[in-house]
Amino acid sequence: MQVPEKYYDEIFDFKGQWDMPSRCGLKIIRSKKTIVIVTELYQDNPGTSVTAAGKILAEQICRNKNLNLNEIMYLECNPNTSSKLSFYDEEFFEVDFSGEPAYRQLAAHEVKSILCSFPEGIN
Repeated sequence: MQVPEKYYDEIFDFKGQWDMPSRCGLKIIRSKKTIVIVTELYQDNPGTSVTAAGKILAEQICRNKNLNLNEIMYLECNPNTSSKLSFYDEEFFEVDFSGEPAYRQLAAHEVKSILCSFPEGIN
């Protein structure tokens, strides 16, 4: 099950739970507000999922890319893999790290409004 490359610009290697080598897709859109999108790679990720890594992944990305965690919009993406299983359908979640990580699933129209004004966004 391959994740289409339209979901990410690069593969980001990170240390997951218990320092387990892990990978995710990464897309950063820089505008008035920097949007960081991490994408689950399923079988191409040998370690911790993006959701289970949560804040430690966000912190590693911010450190590596010189971003401030408090100044980004952080989105997690479970990409559409064209599977017959519904839990592999496309989903986006906005994650707030101001306290305990708080996840809010985004409706399709919200994702579109966030990404549509950026030509490099997910189409």
